Amino acid sequence: MRTTPFLLLSFLLPSFLLPALAAQDPAATAAAPTARARLTFADTAPGRVSFVGRVPMVRWVDGGAFVEILAGKAVQQIDPATGESRRAAAADAAGAAGAASKRKVVRIHDGDLWLDEDAGGPTPRRRRGPGSRRPSEKAVRLTTDGSANGRKAEAHLSPDQSHVAFTRGNDLVVLDVPDLSGVEALTRQDWVVTSDGSDELFHGVLDWVYQEELYGRGDFQAHWWSPNSDRLAFLSLDESKVREFTVIDHVPSGFLDEERTVVAEVSNYPKAGDPNPTARVSIAAVADRKVTAVDLSKYPADVLVVRVGWTPDGATLLLCLQDRIQTWAELAACDPATGAVTTWIREQSPTWVNRPEPPRWLDDGSFLWLSERTGYQHVYHYRPGGAVNRERCELVAAVTAGDWQVRSVAKVDEKNGVLWFEGSMDGAIGRHYYRVGLDGRGLACVTPGVGTHAADINDAGTFLIDRWSAMDQPTVVVLRDAATGAVVKELAKADRGDGETKYAMSERQRLTIPARDGYELDACLMLPLGWQPGQRYPIYLPTYSGPDAPTVRDSWSHSTYNQFLAQEGFVVLQVNVRSASGRGQQHTGTAYQQLGIQELSDLEDAVAFVCSNHGGDPARVAISGWSYGGFMTAFALTHSDKFALGLAGAGVYDWRLYDTIYTERYMRTPQENQKGYDATSVIKAAKNLHGHLVLLHGSMDDNVHMQNTMQLLWALQSAGVQDFELMIYPRSRHGLDPRVREHSNEFQWLRLRKLLDTKAGD
Repeated sequence: MRTTPFLLLSFLLPSFLLPALAAQDPAATAAAPTARARLTFADTAPGRVSFVGRVPMVRWVDGGAFVEILAGKAVQQIDPATGESRRAAAADAAGAAGAASKRKVVRIHDGDLWLDEDAGGPTPRRRRGPGSRRPSEKAVRLTTDGSANGRKAEAHLSPDQSHVAFTRGNDLVVLDVPDLSGVEALTRQDWVVTSDGSDELFHGVLDWVYQEELYGRGDFQAHWWSPNSDRLAFLSLDESKVREFTVIDHVPSGFLDEERTVVAEVSNYPKAGDPNPTARVSIAAVADRKVTAVDLSKYPADVLVVRVGWTPDGATLLLCLQDRIQTWAELAACDPATGAVTTWIREQSPTWVNRPEPPRWLDDGSFLWLSERTGYQHVYHYRPGGAVNRERCELVAAVTAGDWQVRSVAKVDEKNGVLWFEGSMDGAIGRHYYRVGLDGRGLACVTPGVGTHAADINDAGTFLIDRWSAMDQPTVVVLRDAATGAVVKELAKADRGDGETKYAMSERQRLTIPARDGYELDACLMLPLGWQPGQRYPIYLPTYSGPDAPTVRDSWSHSTYNQFLAQEGFVVLQVNVRSASGRGQQHTGTAYQQLGIQELSDLEDAVAFVCSNHGGDPARVAISGWSYGGFMTAFALTHSDKFALGLAGAGVYDWRLYDTIYTERYMRTPQENQKGYDATSVIKAAKNLHGHLVLLHGSMDDNVHMQNTMQLLWALQSAGVQDFELMIYPRSRHGLDPRVREHSNEFQWLRLRKLLDTKAGD
């Protein structure tokens, strides 16, 4: 459960779809009754009705010398400096030249490795590798043993394409790569780098918790080539002390007719406070087939290796290491020849340190580093450390500073000493780009105004393509001056989609809601069509509210389902609780050691504000969420009396039941913070249930185990509580099987409709 929300029911949990503009008088902004058609529940199905129009693809070509606009089969290329269009023939030639460029790839098909070629252009985002695509007729088969010696995975070519590294049965192997003609195919050799891999020892491939919480869901790569292809760093994970967890498939393939038992899946899953996998790092030198162990002896035995990389010259291996509960992080340098390690940078926090981004290297050998050391993420300029075990990095300057954060570095122009970054200086619910000198001078916004912007800067740093939208503005694509932000030319513009022309539409309001302590919460509101002052309307509050996971965005991204609910008579409310405000670690850290407590307080204050100012009915408030949002929903109904209905999907109902790396980052271990775990437990508070709780879970959920729901059921039943119901989905994991999503959607809507039909004040 990373901080990014897992949004399963897109129309029930549209957490990023609800920004708005300035708050106005409710009576003035509520959509009046209209002759346009009203949405039905069937219209909320994916693909049926959209309130979001399309714009053509706009991109840089020829290194940013021209802007290319692709609208269907029509292609237009524009010189940004002169505004002149290039002939279509030239555009066709440029496209043909790009298509002609090829690159080698290694595919895994039918258990073997195949050397193939792929079209040029950007490398697609890889999650599970290129293994599933069928090889072309030109492909050369590199192995012939299939899965006889173990399943192959994570095949990665060296930068010079002379070798491929892959895992086989949890062992790491390096194989010589011939050319695509197959010449020398018979003389190639493989090097079995490790030979003791097993179900309890992973070499070069990640286990479940490392990929889920550190390296990215679905990314199991745990070996990394040096830039000059002479060395391969790899991670080894010892799972022997990690406890096993069993997930049961009650409806296996061929059930009833062929199979009348269950299928058990057993895997290693460390729960909060239990043993973690232990990690070690090694470096394999390809030429002499020598493996050097990295010396991590000065670190705790359960240190987390959260990032592995190389300096641009390949002379130094860089590791990012953290303690188990992630209160510190170190950027450490390793000598590949000896395995000796020295600390370059150490980050610490009174709460937790998020996994640092890798250094952004500059041509002069220095680098940019993102740090939250002040409570807000900013850019720092460093010179690298010297001899191993002798000196740390030298801080040149803090490039940015302030009570706002830099979210990412977009581009660096070393020649002119300028960088562009995306940050929150002009508000957390929008997205803006800024230009600043590497010396920290000349800070300026280059995407001025409201909204959410996605900027693509050309190679020369002279112009940028800005694709932006806001709550009241569908997507616009403009060309801007990269130094001043001035609009040079409008390139494309979207409408409000087919939904707005055919159906009634409720506009959205952007609100700033004061919490009980004065903290200002970003929120968004949709009022029912025909809203009238003095009347009371039920409230629907979909939420996620996980750490640093905002739900309110200032962008044009309307949810058809929320439009439907507003037409049915709901006030649709979303709010960024302070720990999910996107404002920086200073704010996110308010959730530390007490997940749910401050978040619930903020949600209660938002509901009270809507009841006082926008006609919300305090007796008819529904809250809904999945994953962390499922936890928040059940937590609200057991720790507050402000909610009449809760739709809780796949929630963590006691943080002792979730994985170590995610949970302990925010809660420390149960041994250190028993009071915090008890205070945030839904299970231990089951007897205090208020309102009607609806629980939903996939029976094969291997992320948030159904154990959470089963233990909550036992606690509710043991306490004699009756006001709850359950829907289990066989064959479904953390995401529901597509074949039952429609059932789940309607099941939840029927519960909301029952609340809607309840008389105001009842």
